[in-house]
Order: sequence, then structure tokens, then C-alpha cells
Amino acid sequence: MALTAPPPDLPVPSRPLRRWVLGVTGGIAAYKAAELIRLMVKAGLEVQVVMTAAATRFIAPLTFQALSGRPVATDLWEASEGAGMDHIDLVRQADAVLIAPASADFLARIAQGMADDLLTTLVAARSVPLFLAPAMNQAMWQNPANQRNIALLKEDGAYFLGPGEGVQACGEVGLGRFWEPTMILDALAPVLGWENAPDLRGKKVLLTAGPTVEAIDPVRTLTNISSGKMGYALAAAAVACGAEVVLISGPTALPLPEGCRMISVRSANQMRDAVLDEIHDTDLFFAVAAVADYTPANPSGHKIKKTGEALTLKLVPTPDILATVAALPRPPFCVGFAAESQNLEEYAKQKRLAKKIPLIVGNLAQRALGRDDNEIILFDDQGSHPLPPASKSELAHHILKHAFALMRQHTLSS
Repeated sequence: MALTAPPPDLPVPSRPLRRWVLGVTGGIAAYKAAELIRLMVKAGLEVQVVMTAAATRFIAPLTFQALSGRPVATDLWEASEGAGMDHIDLVRQADAVLIAPASADFLARIAQGMADDLLTTLVAARSVPLFLAPAMNQAMWQNPANQRNIALLKEDGAYFLGPGEGVQACGEVGLGRFWEPTMILDALAPVLGWENAPDLRGKKVLLTAGPTVEAIDPVRTLTNISSGKMGYALAAAAVACGAEVVLISGPTALPLPEGCRMISVRSANQMRDAVLDEIHDTDLFFAVAAVADYTPANPSGHKIKKTGEALTLKLVPTPDILATVAALPRPPFCVGFAAESQNLEEYAKQKRLAKKIPLIVGNLAQRALGRDDNEIILFDDQGSHPLPPASKSELAHHILKHAFALMRQHTLSS
């Protein structure tokens, strides 16, 4: 997805918003709501799904029931124990309402105050914050009537999450694409109780993510199994906190987090050069990428033919990007990552001291690489700070909060 505006300023709740009504409207993006529910439940949120009749044509309610652990509400007239007041009962029990995806038709109906099915009636009866994650064809998004409805909903206090820009299901390219579920959850982080979000407005955050790929010949490489998920989650968290974010990424299959600028690289040398080009006005630097430790000394310009004999490669060390940045005359606040397979605490502490950085994030590679969740320990001058297992999105916000607090301490003491 291409760059769009960062998430809007969210309400500051007196307590975390933990109980959610998730409304699903009709559209091909409805299938992505299943992943959104999974992530919300995994983050410890209570999710009650309400579907429009059109949404049930794209995905079965049973799918959402299995993921949320709750019966899915679809019918305003369905008999219940609530004296026929499901629209009132559901919003009484909720802290917030999220419509994802929100179709152009649904936006029009709630903008005009219509209440002709369960979900529109629920929105009309709510007294809690309303979040809208639109999904529609790019021409529909730009339609003047649709834009008037959006302006009216914003004026009425609704918060929009997206849309993004990119290739759409119809084959067209433009604004209107549904935000990825991880992006939605990251944007909502300030109201979920994950953290007291640091204010990073006016700060530049530079991150590396993913693997590097070192060429042996034109068709063979040395690389690793890093997915890039932790670095991308940190980039999204920094955007949600108002930072200018630059993400330097090796090859991954992940969508670009909304609101950040990405520089794509392949090799460790390319990543180092990109970092040094961007580092001059950076406030926080997160070296999350799994940079290859070695690269072939003399990569072949042509495919090496198989001969049946053993192949010997001479490998030379790649540049130490984190150590190079930390040794600059005026370095940014540097955060490193240590993925170990054993002796995590010992090796992580050694790495932090060797690179002379204030904070390092340690995890066991076998529990982290390629997965959506992780278990990490933060190491700084005060010792070790283990965090309970959680999604990488949630952990990203904890890491960012800890790093920002340390950065402020270093600034005040220097």
C-alpha cells in the first residue's frame, strides 16, 4: 500500500476501551474482518460481532462466532432475552463501536441517521466512540456524495481508520483499500490500554527490518528466516504516536505500514548505506533487521554450475550497522535486538555493552522468527525487564514506551 495520512487523533479515554462491538458490512474486504477479530481477541479484548445482511453473503456468521467466542448478531427482529432491545443492550455493554469494513452504502446510511437494520440502529443508539474502517472502490471513495458523508461523520465525532491506497479487488488502483488488520489494531493502540502512548510528534524514528540477502551468484543467496513482523509492528506503533517514520527493509511479504516511508534494500551493505543516508536528523534508531553476519567475498557474476564436487565459499563479515550508528559523534538513541538460541540473558547483555547502546531487546529466535507473537526481555543500565508473551503489535508499543522514557532520561542527564 502507498503512503496515506497517519491515523487521526484518537479520544483520550478515562480507562482502556476493552469491550468492542465490531460491525461488519457487505464487501469483499469482509473476509479480512476474521483476522481482525482474531487479533483483537488475542490482545485480550471482548468482541461482539454484528453483521449486516449483505456481509453474510461474503462470509458466514459461524466464522466470526468461532473466532470471537460469542453468537453473532444479524437481525433487528430476532427474538432475544433483551425485550427486543438488542441495539440498546449491545451498546450498553460496549466501550466502543468499530465498523470494519465500512461500505460506502453504510457510511451514507449512518451519516443520515438511518436506523433500518440492527447495525445502523445500534450506531444510532450508541453513546460510545465510533471508529470506521472504510473499504470501497477508488471511484466510490472519491465520489462527491461519499466525501460529503465522510465530512459529516467526522463532524459528528466519528474516527476514520484509513482507507489505504493500492491495488483493489476490482483490479483498479487508488484510495479506498481496507487497512490491514494489524494496521487497524496499531492505530487503536492508544485507546486499548496497551500503554500510555508516548508523544513522538516532531521526532524522527528510523528502523531496519526483515532479513538481508547476500548474493552467491545471480540465482543463489545467503539469507535467514526473519519475517520482518517485529520491525513493521514497531514502525506502525511509532506512526500511531505521531512520529515521522522511515523504515529500511530487506525483502518481506508484509504490507507497508500506513503513514511511514519505506526504503527497500537487499544486502547488508545496501542497508548500511541507506541507514547512513537517513541517520543525520534521526531521534530514535531501532536496529530490528536480521542482518546477515557474513557475505560471500567474491560472488560469481554467473550461475555456479553443479559439478558434484564440494563447493567452498569464502565468507567475510558484513558491516555492523548498529555499532557504526552508535559510534557516530552525535548518535540518535539506539535500540538493538538480540535473537539468540540459548543463553539469552548472557549474550544480550554482552551485545549491549559491546555496541555501547542504552537498550537492547532480547528474544529466543526459535520462539520469535516468523511468528505473530513473541516473548521478550528488555535490557538496559537498570537491568533486565521481562515482558509477558503477547502479539508483536502489542509488544511494539511496550518497547517504544520504554525506549522513549529512557531517551528522555538520557536527554535530561546530558
